[in-house]
Amino acid sequence: MRSHYCGQIDAALIDREIALCGWVDTRRDHGGVVFLDLRDHTGIVQVVVEPDNAAAYAALSGASYEWCLRVTGTVRRRIAANERIATGAFEVLAARVEVLNAARDLPFALHEPTNEETRLAQRHLDLRRPEMQHALRTRTRLVQALRRWLDARGFQDIETPILTKATPEGARDFLVPARMHAGEFYALPQSPQLFKQLLMIAGFDRYYQIARCFRDEALRADRQLEFTQLDMEFAFVDERVVQDTVEAMIREVFREIGGIGLADPFPRMTWQEAMTRYGSDKPDLRIAMELTDIASLVRRSEFKVFSEWAGAADGRVIALRAPGGAALSRKVIDDCTAHVAKFGAKGLAWMKIEDAGKGREGIASPIAKFLDDAALAAIVRSTGAQSGDALFFGAGPFRTASEFMGALRLKLGQHLGLVENAWRPLWVTDFPMFERDVDENRYVALHHPFTAPKVDDVAALRANPAQAVSRGYDMVLNGNEIGGGSIRIHRADMQRAVFDLLGITAEEAEAKFGFLLRALGHGAPPHGGIAFGIDRLAALLAGVESIREVIAFPKTTGARCLLTGAPSPVPDAQLAEVHIAVRAK
Repeated sequence: MRSHYCGQIDAALIDREIALCGWVDTRRDHGGVVFLDLRDHTGIVQVVVEPDNAAAYAALSGASYEWCLRVTGTVRRRIAANERIATGAFEVLAARVEVLNAARDLPFALHEPTNEETRLAQRHLDLRRPEMQHALRTRTRLVQALRRWLDARGFQDIETPILTKATPEGARDFLVPARMHAGEFYALPQSPQLFKQLLMIAGFDRYYQIARCFRDEALRADRQLEFTQLDMEFAFVDERVVQDTVEAMIREVFREIGGIGLADPFPRMTWQEAMTRYGSDKPDLRIAMELTDIASLVRRSEFKVFSEWAGAADGRVIALRAPGGAALSRKVIDDCTAHVAKFGAKGLAWMKIEDAGKGREGIASPIAKFLDDAALAAIVRSTGAQSGDALFFGAGPFRTASEFMGALRLKLGQHLGLVENAWRPLWVTDFPMFERDVDENRYVALHHPFTAPKVDDVAALRANPAQAVSRGYDMVLNGNEIGGGSIRIHRADMQRAVFDLLGITAEEAEAKFGFLLRALGHGAPPHGGIAFGIDRLAALLAGVESIREVIAFPKTTGARCLLTGAPSPVPDAQLAEVHIAVRAK
């Protein structure tokens, strides 16, 4: 049907007859001559239909934007080149034009801004847009590059089950009724975690999979109900072997796909340091602002919010210097206050340093009256604040105060134009093993319950679980967690101890994870791994904000597919086949 692609017309084809297929991107009628920009997935080329070609001219009588055409003609040089497109020096003089399909009553124009709801409802049209073609093809190139790199280094691509056992230990599982086993259910995998550990026990040594995963959780810009990850596992390794290997992979893939040079080696930072300095376990190092602890400076202040948390065992009082922030309006400060409230802040104190040389007289702040001159001077000195800067303050439990001030750091960095135009990767390591779920009055795993603790002694772990550090690690890039992994527990006694500390009884552990516990007792090797979010990597490489832009048919944040109408009701007869009855709300 076609001999060439629109975006690949070059000087070698001059005077040759070719056949093209594509869509009408634009149409221009000039004195009887019709100019079409014909587009396919490779690009655009100009097609000229002259009035003495009656058949071709007649075929185009109603042809318009997004009509699907086949054009046969001869390549020639353009009189006036168009430098904005790759084929701008050439055009095709049409001999024959065939309308393959008309496009009528388009719901939106591909060239014009359109709301996301319309785009997702008409995704087949949205994906025609060159920027969407670029995003999806970037994703394809990413996956191809990852596979090449891994295949060349002895990793085996092994598929693991999609229908598996429900073992919820994080997000909710998607459940699938088993028609042949009334009242029983499969679950869609949240990750291939347990199967890849079993593959290490089975002796496969190096595994990978481009795996589809499913989590029934709230959606946002970087999350979908179904997503894709590069899943990897290594046997007989420690943290550094895993990190060095995958760091080299990511560095090479970013260079190949995006021409991006990443640091060699990536810097490393413990979870404690990341939270202390940046208020985040995935800090964006493009923003130079850091948090400053001022508890020792305000412990005796009359401002009770400061003094009480400064004296609390798990309390933290923090200052954040915003360079140039004295120019911020009250509306912006109020917006910041509302923003940090989403992360647990009860309020947001601030100071504007209008003239650092004047002491108290040079400071505008509703809280300055509660602080003596020595405390004010010490705060300005410790934060490095200069004239024209602003200081923002947070107080509360360490984790809460760190996180809402970390969120403020990102917001102010963007608002004040302090985000460096660079790629800043790092490793975050040494995460806490557990965190306390106050509502359920139990520990929960910060990563997942199969992550090994740094302490290799069961009794020592049981004696002080609150202070236990895990062998987990995350790869972070420009404030995005792009990969997360750990060294796994490879002994059954340690795995049972962790289950117990998480409030999982021996009976529950046997019912949910008995197959794993038995396998760990059959000579399981030390092993570890990591998983990378393909969607997030593709979004970064394509330069888009949301992973929905690199997923062909994504769900909305309301967990719906606007194109197909999923999810949708199922007839009672179909439900009966799988032994399901729907209860009224």
